[in-house]
This record gives sequence, structure tokens and C-alpha cells, in this order.
Amino acid sequence: MSRVSPPIVALHGFTNTGRSWDAVAAALGREPIAPDLRGHGSASDVRPIDPDVCAADVAALAPERFVLAGYSMGARIAMRVALAQPERVEALVLIGATPGIADPVERAARVREDDELASEIEGSTIESFAHRWGRHRLFKGQAPEVARTAHEDRLRNDPAGLAAALRGLGQGACAPLWARLPELRMPVTLIVGERDARYRKVAERMTAALPRAQLLTVPATRHAVHLEAPAIVAEALARAASAAARAG
Repeated sequence: MSRVSPPIVALHGFTNTGRSWDAVAAALGREPIAPDLRGHGSASDVRPIDPDVCAADVAALAPERFVLAGYSMGARIAMRVALAQPERVEALVLIGATPGIADPVERAARVREDDELASEIEGSTIESFAHRWGRHRLFKGQAPEVARTAHEDRLRNDPAGLAAALRGLGQGACAPLWARLPELRMPVTLIVGERDARYRKVAERMTAALPRAQLLTVPATRHAVHLEAPAIVAEALARAASAAARAG
């Protein structure tokens, strides 16, 4: 006998807040639990900031069992939650995800780059940095209404919080998880934009390493698929939750 569909917890990316899931929630017809992660939005002043403490925050606020979604930075945290609490996470839906930078030299270089950017953020207004980040190559070609919504969400942050989040949760700061992917035995849906070439290659590698993964490549989108194609992401979340209910 199937049980009630489990709750959904959704984790945002760098410079976003939990409000970035609003369009997905509207398409899904239910509200996910979408917290502001440390350094962002209502949690801008919360310290310290590192991957493990953020994963612990999520585990503390989540229901006993749940489907967990994450976008980019949020996906890195989601994987850590699932590794720490595998009996509670019934399925993972990861958008624009990477397990991290495996090469130590490349990772050290990324730490330096992120620290330099964090210093620049601290010297900027949130308006100035939000405009700058919106022009990042990852978001090139976004529809005007998508770009506008993302920009409005970025304005819910402050420079000090974003700088601290980048130093604590950036790809350089997060230890790589490639070797631990086989431990994620729950169903995993990897969502990637067709035009997000770099992350599409990463998603293909992850699909091969994960025990129960499926890859969903969304046409005509780039990195932020949940903003560009919220209905498709909502459908993937609904399928994951429905499958978990049937399995239960």
C-alpha cells in the first residue's frame, strides 16, 4: 500500500534565497520547505558558515522523511545531508550539481579566486553585485522575466552574507564528494540544462557513479533550470515524491 507523498525540502543556490523556488512551487501545487541558507536572505547574519553546519541546519528543520532538492550550491549541501541522513532522504533531485573539485591544485586555485571575489563583494552594494552576478556566463540568454525575477531575489541578500557564504560554501571550500557518490543509494534525479555544457558533462559522470541515478537534460536551458523551466522541475519532484510514496 502506498502512503502519503513525502514532504519536499528545496535548497537554493548562491545569491538566491528560498523564494527562488516560488515558480516551482506554483507549478507543483504545493509548498516545499525552502529555507534561506546561512549567509543568504533571512539567514544573512548567521555564522559560522560551512557545508557541514548548513547540512545540519537542513536536517534539523526537515521532517522525519522527505524528498530533497538542491540547486548548484544547494545541491552540494543536499548531497551532504543525504550522506549524513540516508535513512531520512527518500530521493534526491539535484539541479546543476557537482560533487566538487577533485584536483587539489585546481581546488586551491578556486579558493583563491573565491576569496578575491568575496573581497570585491564586501566592497560593493547589493544592487551592484546583483547586476554583476546576473551577467555571469552561467545565466547568459535567460529570458528577461527570468532574469528580472532572479535579480529581485538577489536583492534579498547583503554583501557581507554573500561574501561569507562564498568563502564557506564555494566549490573550493567544499571537500569533493566524488568518492562517496556510491553511498547515495536512494533514487537520484540529476537535472541539467542542455546549454550548460560544463555541468552536463559533470552530470553524466555523476550518473555513472551513482547507484540509482537518472539524468534529465532540459532543452533550451542553461544552469538555473528551476528558474527557466519550473514546470519541468516540478514534474520531476512530483515523480520523485510519488515514487517514494509507492515504495513506502
